[in-house]
Amino acid sequence: MPADLMQIGKSGTVAARSALDVTAQNIANANNEDYARRSVSLSEVTATGSVAFYSDSALSGVRVDQVRRMDSLFLQNQARRTGSDVARADAELSGLRNAEASVEQAGIYPAIVEFEASLSALRSDPLDGSLRAAVVENGRTLAETLRIADGALSLAGDQIRFEATSGVEQVNLASAELVRINTAIVRTRPGTSSHATLLDQRDAQLRQLSDTAGIAVSYQPSGVVNVQLGDASGPFLVQGTQAGILATTSNPDGTIAFALDGAPANPASGSLAGQAQALSAQRDIGTALDTLASQLMHQVNDAQASGVALDGSTGQPFFAGTGASDIAVVLPGGNGLATAPAGSPAVSRDTANIDALRSALANGGPASEADRILFELANAVSSRATTRDALGAIAETAQIALSRETAVDLDAEAANLVRYQRAFQASGRVIQVASDIFDTVLGLR
Repeated sequence: MPADLMQIGKSGTVAARSALDVTAQNIANANNEDYARRSVSLSEVTATGSVAFYSDSALSGVRVDQVRRMDSLFLQNQARRTGSDVARADAELSGLRNAEASVEQAGIYPAIVEFEASLSALRSDPLDGSLRAAVVENGRTLAETLRIADGALSLAGDQIRFEATSGVEQVNLASAELVRINTAIVRTRPGTSSHATLLDQRDAQLRQLSDTAGIAVSYQPSGVVNVQLGDASGPFLVQGTQAGILATTSNPDGTIAFALDGAPANPASGSLAGQAQALSAQRDIGTALDTLASQLMHQVNDAQASGVALDGSTGQPFFAGTGASDIAVVLPGGNGLATAPAGSPAVSRDTANIDALRSALANGGPASEADRILFELANAVSSRATTRDALGAIAETAQIALSRETAVDLDAEAANLVRYQRAFQASGRVIQVASDIFDTVLGLR
């Protein structure tokens, strides 16, 4: 009997100590978002025996059956999916805001207004050299603002492409790490602390993957995961102990394309998808700037060709270039401005030609085009910000639901500390009682 008590007490202390260790681990990781709460499952230890046709069993203590890890595959999938949508919206919004800043800070619209104002001032005295010089100088300023806007937009695109390249590297690193974790999970006994730790690492890598590139995850009974890019019909990024290689390339128009193991692939969400969308939007803005520059060059150069300069010669081109990136003033000086219509004599005060140019610029001209670009950009940024906020609220709700299921509750863990400490003390008392019984038996005469 005392020996049985000793065994029972020993098993109780071992089980209580294991439970205390798990509780302490929970408390230490209360603020670790990659950690899922653990609990200890205990079971009875029963000793059995038989003599002839008679058999008997007796309780012989308690043991740790398994370390349970709180988990919810549905809530985890929801949290990953909504988090991936937020990452996509954030990346796209960031790219649009950079594009908006590139156009606004360049000052295209004010430069157009100043150029048109200098033409109006020149109409009052077409022979004034300073007014003519002001038109040329404001033209140079306008051309420079267009080049600055195009250059800033190009730099913003370079930044996004750099971030996308970094994101692809992160995806490949996370995929390789998942393969390592899958291999370790197969070799680890379920229900142990080591197995639970591997599952924590697995879920952390899955969340990183989903934030970067939207994924679909399938689970095997052992805990091993398969990961597909996009949805369940997408190509495999991770399949057991095999990982694919994601790559990105830059297209001639500045956008990016993705390939998985050499085959075209399109992330449906995550920061990579948002960066691809932002680059597509920046490409369209760059096209609009080129259209604006071409319209400006066409209208001003046509007006020059239809009029005469101060010396009576046919007007020469004012601007040259192929778009916003290389537009420049090529007119040597203010005397070359063709203010008078064709056929007018030298030093003419006739402003019919400059009036025609002002009319062309005013009616759906560069100022209207610049205003349209800025308005559409502001509207796109505003709508994307609203979408991002809505997606953020949904993602936060999903994360809260997941935390309620898997996060550490410090109040509950404090109660567990007291409970398991009492259990440890009670088991120690059982050992003490068994020792006292031995001492009493040995003291009998």
